[in-house]
Amino acid sequence: MKPTGISRIVAALAVIGAAIASGQTTSESKGPPPKYDPVSVERGKQTFVSACGFCHGSNATGGEKGPDLLRSVVVLDDENGKTIGPVVLKGRPEKGMPRFPFTPQQIADVANFLHNSIKNAIDRDNYKILNIVTGDPKAGAAYFNGPGHCSACHSVSGDLKGIGAKYEPVTLQGKLLQPNYSWTEGTPPHPVIAYSVTVTLPSGESFTGAPVTLDDFNVALREPNGAYHSFKRTKDVPRVQLHNRLQAHLDLLSRYTDADIHNLTAYLVTLK
Repeated sequence: MKPTGISRIVAALAVIGAAIASGQTTSESKGPPPKYDPVSVERGKQTFVSACGFCHGSNATGGEKGPDLLRSVVVLDDENGKTIGPVVLKGRPEKGMPRFPFTPQQIADVANFLHNSIKNAIDRDNYKILNIVTGDPKAGAAYFNGPGHCSACHSVSGDLKGIGAKYEPVTLQGKLLQPNYSWTEGTPPHPVIAYSVTVTLPSGESFTGAPVTLDDFNVALREPNGAYHSFKRTKDVPRVQLHNRLQAHLDLLSRYTDADIHNLTAYLVTLK
């Protein structure tokens, strides 16, 4: 008897059902997700945060101007920095992205950091957060007031008052290592960003404000009073200085030990 269209569909569904039942799915045929050298990932993170965090955010999920790189086609299609490298080395002046003279090793490290971040984002639903409050609060207090120089900018009776009751430990540790680059402060409360830029003209006149555009060819800023200024750049003229209120946090990333991080977290948790 000649098979009908319906019988063909039924037969096809039976084959698909058997494949699913036996675990022969397309996703499983791809094998386990790749693993990235943690040392390279950490180097890449430090390079990325210091050079790219201003636009793309410290975790590469988007910032004040730059897009989310974890969803970027350039990054998703990349293998070993082959598509990321040319973009980094040449820049994208038409989009306000300057070029960065990274070494091949730095490009590979940044690529590993981005790919590892994508893998972690995919796996986050299966990730079980363990107890991270394993440090010594007294040692954390000593680091806060001593070698960490945290007390130079923060006060446990001021901006950090009650912070241990406000956030869960894992969130608190995240803010310690990757603070937000924008927040609200002042009276009345108003939004601010961590970065500001100062442009000094050959005449000595200078302007300081929030950066709007900053690349090899142009710099633009908006002063606190709303005034907008834009300047063309030719080599080092005018002189441009970028300021980061969170620079101390970035500097600490290269000096923290695991013990420092856990001790600081344990100390901050006690600030109820």
